[in-house]
Amino acid sequence: MKKSAVGFERGTASRKGERLLAYRGHTKRKGELSELAFVYKAVSMGFGVAKPYGDSERFDFIVSSGRRLWRVQVKSAYKASYRGYGIRACGNRNRGEEMYTADEVDVIVVYLVPEDAWYVIPIRALGKRYCLYFHPNGRRREMYQYEQYREAWWLMKAKHRMGRAKSPR
Repeated sequence: MKKSAVGFERGTASRKGERLLAYRGHTKRKGELSELAFVYKAVSMGFGVAKPYGDSERFDFIVSSGRRLWRVQVKSAYKASYRGYGIRACGNRNRGEEMYTADEVDVIVVYLVPEDAWYVIPIRALGKRYCLYFHPNGRRREMYQYEQYREAWWLMKAKHRMGRAKSPR
């Protein structure tokens, strides 16, 4: 069975007593594991990746693709609820939560750990949505809201302008 980048076996559900790497530790540790998975994925695809000093910026990484630099915020989900995999498009700012804006972040990259699925979403595509839900195996039309951004790494290539995702095929 294929494992995700953080050691979670794809297609397995967490059972009581099961000790999967992805479920060890607290929320911050899970976020750190997902950030490491992002660095591995981005570098393996030919991007340059830099981490800003400290934790004060609204973005997690700076990604280089030729002459263009992208400010990237990485989010992850480790289990689905009845609504799907959920993430919040906001960050903590002086103990208050504020949505990310295009002045602070260019791209949100979402990693659904159990699915080993990546979504590369331009910040402008979020609108005013505070919570984002992902349904990688959904059947209803509204569940495909973000599927156009699944594995859309090409959006960050040097010559591409951010906008609605259209496959380069």
